[in-house]
This record gives sequence, structure tokens and C-alpha cells, in this order.
Amino acid sequence: MNIAEFFHMDGYALYVWGAYGVTLVVLSLNVILARQQQRKALRAILRAAQRNRSLV
Repeated sequence: MNIAEFFHMDGYALYVWGAYGVTLVVLSLNVILARQQQRKALRAILRAAQRNRSLV
């Protein structure tokens, strides 16, 4: 088996590599969106803490 046969995967390469691609996209989006939500939550907490300090 050479490298070309490996990447061709007996005609199933489109399905196999497509599945890997979709998985990579979904996992990447999961990480990116989780980081965005974390930053958003931290900003909200900091704003709330600053409001509470100004009230005291």
C-alpha cells in the first residue's frame, strides 16, 4: 500500500475525509464559541462588580 492508495481509501475517501472535515469544523466551532461565551461572561461579571463598587 502506497500513500496514494491510503488517501484514496478504495473509493471511500470522499466519505472518510469528509467526515474528518466535518468533525474538525464542529470541534473547532465548539472551542471558539465556548471561548467567546467565557469572555462575554467574564465581561458581564466585571461590569457587575464595578457597578457594585460604585454603589458602595
